[in-house]
Amino acid sequence: MSENQNIEYKESWRDEYLKWICGFANANGGKIYIGKNDAGEVVGLKDSKKLLEDIPNKTKDILGILVDVNLHQTEKGDYIEISVEAYPYPVNYKGQYHYRSGSTKQELKGAALDKFLLQRKGKRWDAVPVTNVFINDLKKETFDFFRKKAVKAQRIEEDVLTDSYELLIDNLQLNENEYLKRAAILLFHPNPDRFFTGAYIKIGYFETDDDLRFQDEVHGNLFEQIEKTIDLLFSKYIKSSISYEGLNRVERYEYPKDAIREALLNAVSHKDYSGGVPIQISVYNDKLIFWNEGQLPDNWTIEKLLDKHPSKPYNPDIANALFRSGYIESWGRGTLKMINECVQFGIPKPKYFYDMSGFWVEFRKDVFDMEYLKSIGLNERQIQAIKFVKENGKITNSEYQTNYGVARNTATRDLSEMVEKGILKSSEAKGAGSYYEL
Repeated sequence: MSENQNIEYKESWRDEYLKWICGFANANGGKIYIGKNDAGEVVGLKDSKKLLEDIPNKTKDILGILVDVNLHQTEKGDYIEISVEAYPYPVNYKGQYHYRSGSTKQELKGAALDKFLLQRKGKRWDAVPVTNVFINDLKKETFDFFRKKAVKAQRIEEDVLTDSYELLIDNLQLNENEYLKRAAILLFHPNPDRFFTGAYIKIGYFETDDDLRFQDEVHGNLFEQIEKTIDLLFSKYIKSSISYEGLNRVERYEYPKDAIREALLNAVSHKDYSGGVPIQISVYNDKLIFWNEGQLPDNWTIEKLLDKHPSKPYNPDIANALFRSGYIESWGRGTLKMINECVQFGIPKPKYFYDMSGFWVEFRKDVFDMEYLKSIGLNERQIQAIKFVKENGKITNSEYQTNYGVARNTATRDLSEMVEKGILKSSEAKGAGSYYEL
């Protein structure tokens, strides 16, 4: 068994390995084997019985935690197994906080340490109180805007229209004793990025990844950022086509407005505002990307987002205010809503990505409309196949044969032609596992 997130091998004991025990205790727990090499092979310990006594004592005295230490005797020699449980409170090694991330250990410092300590205390970043900011510093027009939106959405009673600002803040749980929370500043202050670096939105139009043609920055509180960003996207960045149904003028944008709005709201409510990096919206000729710094809930994957899932907002107090004002739902349906909107609109499903830097969603517009496909010489089968790929994400040679009643050679020829014309991309796989996608 090789080293992984929960296993560490050491050939001999050093007291500095208490840092590794600390890292496991602050993460998801794990096991450390003393007397094994990196491949997990037993190399033996000379002082195993002494270590059997010393390690628990040092762990208790220096870290303040208990670990399970067991001695194993084999033909190749002795080795010790240290089992570390995940602790619900922060564990430190001589004032240092270590954390096991992946197969490595890191010392938490700065914003990462603040975030960790808050989580262990059962608090979120947006719930931390702020000094020297008062109700009178908040924007009265935003309070009025929120009230009207919330009443219209039927998320609060109409008598809120006459409530004082203090009572409204209290009912939204945006204060702690006499202090306003960070969420209150972000939601209602006229200039929240004065307090929190990067609390704004950047929009840029790119010809290529390294060719930025023009850009905008959207500042103000979160309600203002949402409204201004939507207006900017659909007035400056996202093109629309005009047609007429009788005497009625019909305007159709390149992307479904509800899906784009949902992506923006997800970015605003799930952004890690402690990171100091603004939300970034990158617009290209053929795609639109929303990126925000942040992280998925523990043990969540992208795949989980593609099914119905619980609502676990990164910023619960911000999310609650956005829910009360009718901006978002509380049932974890945002990703599914974006997918459904895109399918109904006739463009590819959005793709979701996540790594240590943050989370982003990518929309692809429909650059292959019927007229264009006919103009480059595609036959009716091929055009129908493009529609199939839009709805299903990919098509195999076998599916092409079945769907359009052709032989394998014809299917191969049709698909290869679409690859040559740059419409479809062939997967890396060969044989039965191969497929084609936009």
